[in-house]
Amino acid sequence: MARAFGLFIVGDEILSGKRQDQHFEKVKSILAVRGLALSWVHYLGDDRARCVRALRSSFASGDVVLSCGGIGATPDDHTRQAAAEALGLGLELHPEAERLIRQRSAEMGQPATDDRLRMGEFPVGAHIIPNPYNKIPGFCVQEHYFCPGFPVMAWPMIEWVLETYYHSEFRQAAEFDRSMIVHQLFEATVTSLMRILTEKYPELKIYSLPSAGDDGKPKHIELGVKAQGAKGQRGKVGAVGIQSGQDGGGVAGGPPASLQSAYEEFKAGVVALGGVVVEERDVTR
Repeated sequence: MARAFGLFIVGDEILSGKRQDQHFEKVKSILAVRGLALSWVHYLGDDRARCVRALRSSFASGDVVLSCGGIGATPDDHTRQAAAEALGLGLELHPEAERLIRQRSAEMGQPATDDRLRMGEFPVGAHIIPNPYNKIPGFCVQEHYFCPGFPVMAWPMIEWVLETYYHSEFRQAAEFDRSMIVHQLFEATVTSLMRILTEKYPELKIYSLPSAGDDGKPKHIELGVKAQGAKGQRGKVGAVGIQSGQDGGGVAGGPPASLQSAYEEFKAGVVALGGVVVEERDVTR
């Protein structure tokens, strides 16, 4: 199975609305072009205790975690300290980070003050993540990768992390998604059927995505089945209806056999309940 990737987005300015988050969509895209996907995203304010609790949980999860924001040296930046506390480690000035900060300070004609050097204090044993924008590095420890909140810095740093540490996992897994667009059926009507299928096929995800019209009444429901499987060489994966012609990436391994069985049962049950299937989709991501 593919590694699970998580994302922390840190900063009061995101939660207050002073700045609009751009990281979620971009990081999702950065992962997707490499055949990877986010399993979760967590927004955190500038609250050290809360950051420590979140990081303790993520360090224990075994997930690969990307983090954007809160690694500066001002009093409202807590990510470096929270990561160290969550691991029970101290902070130390990383020698390569110190060299880079001093180099950048000289280039800017500014002194390398204690406050500037503090940006290079990372949990003991951490490694740096190079910053191509201004040389002030991020850091990584126990498969957690901490980058600045500025998109112009964070995004190339995240790409570097993936290319450096996880290249062998690119396109090793795929999500197979078979679904139907259904009219004349309420979500509540199909809930029991979904519960039965979920219990019968625990390795699959049975889902419902209802859409409402402008008048507030149900427009249609997308009902489907998703599964993880091996992804092989790139190729076309067709789809029925408006999705036809998408480049899904290839399916040498393919989905588990239960996907088709579950989908056929789902479709038969939907029709028996009075639903009208107007479109079917078969997409690989």
